[in-house]
Amino acid sequence: MATIFYARVSTVDQNLEHQQAQAESAGFKIDRVVADHGVSGVSTRFADRPNGKRLFDILREGDTLLVRWVDRLGRNYSDVRDTIQEFMRRGVVVRTVINNLTFDGATKDPMQQAVRDALIGFLAAAAQSTAEAIKEAQRGGIALAKANESELKYKGRKPSYSRAQFDNTVALLAQSASISAVAAATGLSRQAIYRIRDERAAAEASLINWGM
Repeated sequence: MATIFYARVSTVDQNLEHQQAQAESAGFKIDRVVADHGVSGVSTRFADRPNGKRLFDILREGDTLLVRWVDRLGRNYSDVRDTIQEFMRRGVVVRTVINNLTFDGATKDPMQQAVRDALIGFLAAAAQSTAEAIKEAQRGGIALAKANESELKYKGRKPSYSRAQFDNTVALLAQSASISAVAAATGLSRQAIYRIRDERAAAEASLINWGM
């Protein structure tokens, strides 16, 4: 029985090695790493990704599919829910690094099944709502940047956060993560996190101004 770690890296400044190191530091023993690069979790279904599709052939009954969080499987409610359910149907256990959640199809108890499926549905919905929150922040930043277009010759101070750190911060805050938890996950200062939380459009506009 193998544990395969799947990572989806949607932008150039997201780091596959960081995701893997986070899993290993949490105590997971990884037998193989499979990743999709430059793939959107919103517009591309899991089964349509080159390596997402391969996992349906690679994983066998009794194997474990490990992901950092369910949003690595996708950011579309139906796609995430159906993907987890399909792997469980095949006897594959799905686990997350964050919160150490485990989903499998072993239980036959209807109450346990109902609780498990409800949690899968909730997390799938959270993945989509987080993506929508990020998109809304981007729209707000673009609008602010356009409104100040005549003044863009002065870019202001370069942001202390990357695009990936910004997106991850928005995602974690949408999941009601604490400031300390966000800082630990992203490596950002509390001041930077507060700015992203309280002045999201301005923080996004700063990234746009610097071409990030």
